[in-house]
Amino acid sequence: MSIDESKPFIPLNIAVLTVSDTRALADDKSGATLADRITDAGHRLAARDIVTDDVEAIRAIVRRWIADPGVDAIITTGGTGFTGRDVTPEAIEPLFEKRMDGFSIAFHMLSHAKIGVSTIQSRATAGVAGATYIFCLPGSPGACKDGWDGILAHQLDYRSKPCNFVEIMPRLDEHLRRPKARDKAKGATA
Repeated sequence: MSIDESKPFIPLNIAVLTVSDTRALADDKSGATLADRITDAGHRLAARDIVTDDVEAIRAIVRRWIADPGVDAIITTGGTGFTGRDVTPEAIEPLFEKRMDGFSIAFHMLSHAKIGVSTIQSRATAGVAGATYIFCLPGSPGACKDGWDGILAHQLDYRSKPCNFVEIMPRLDEHLRRPKARDKAKGATA
């Protein structure tokens, strides 16, 4: 991928949710990794929270952020493994209007290059709901770095060629006739 310097950078509002029974904001390295990368890239950290590995608690926060016109994308970290408490995909995938199967494939390709076949222990997933992108990453700082640096930093940058998620945002909700994505696009061109 390359950057089209003739296009303006469009900052997005990105929320970060850490799913963990053992972390607090003070020791949430994965959430901090994402928050730092988001702001270092020029985007806005719209919200940051921590929630326990509980399906309804996870859904409640994600639903609230999907409904918030000030949130363009949500990135979760944690709860994508196979233990009994890992329930992030079960909580979030039913909210998707459209799944983003390519995200999981791309994430596993990046991860395989670094940790080999251990990448199969992750159920990284992504999709779109209510004109909001949702990405679910594993709960390690390394996985968050890989997901952001290798995929999201490019796809959430309007200048990335040959294509990116930002340029299609105005059309995400055209079937719903909702103004969320259109308002975002208008603000970028004003």
